[in-house]
Amino acid sequence: MRIALAQILSETDPAANLKLVEDYTRDAAEAGARLVVFPEATMCRFGVPLAPVAEPLDGPWADEVRRIAHSAGITVLAGMFTPAPDGRVTNTLLAVGPDVDAHYHKIHLYDAFGFAESDSVAAGHEPVVISVDGVGVGLTLCYDVRFPALYAELADRGAALITVSASWGAGPGKLDQWTLLARARALDSQTFVAAAGQAHPGDQLAAATKAPTGVGGSLVASPLGEVVAVADGNPQLVVTDIDTDVVPGVRATLAVLRNRSEFAQIDKAESPG
Repeated sequence: MRIALAQILSETDPAANLKLVEDYTRDAAEAGARLVVFPEATMCRFGVPLAPVAEPLDGPWADEVRRIAHSAGITVLAGMFTPAPDGRVTNTLLAVGPDVDAHYHKIHLYDAFGFAESDSVAAGHEPVVISVDGVGVGLTLCYDVRFPALYAELADRGAALITVSASWGAGPGKLDQWTLLARARALDSQTFVAAAGQAHPGDQLAAATKAPTGVGGSLVASPLGEVVAVADGNPQLVVTDIDTDVVPGVRATLAVLRNRSEFAQIDKAESPG
């Protein structure tokens, strides 16, 4: 399966960002990719009020991404913001293409490093796995990557590939953490992990806001934690091939998921009451 990571630099104008989605999707399709993963906040970067730009899943921004995906004939994952019932927004990953129309609402909100995503964003609750050319693909967003249980759950639900769309916060050691976490989650879940982040916006913008605006370093990790492909900090399209047929063999040899289930059953059986 050929996949692409679109490491873009979102602006504050959703219409301008749609042009990036169209250009990178076209290039991914021409390179033979069947899936292109855009970052979190593709619709609009963090650091500005999000409620004014949020749209429903059947609104014009999402519909334009649908048109782009269908025109290119591939599946597109793109981060957007949708209105929440309480007046906040939901941090949403839109997944659309010839055979899929789904979405994932971010479960783990980034209340860390001096930033409180939950002030303006309502949390989701349901893990999501889609199918792309018969391959189970789990969907996650940014801060989710710090929570191994979600990745194991997505593997249990049939994912052989898990995507991470992110707008990673800059700071000392943060790029190293991003790379380490993506590789660790691949090992935990014994899946391929395709982690697409925002490009680095430059030192001036990164220093001017506590909002996570990107560090670059998008990567694909194998089920054994190996780095298959990686980007630098600049906007770019990373295209690579992955062989998801190796996943059952990895899980048979290094039975992390099976052993975890066995121990969970033992713990449950031995617990009082």
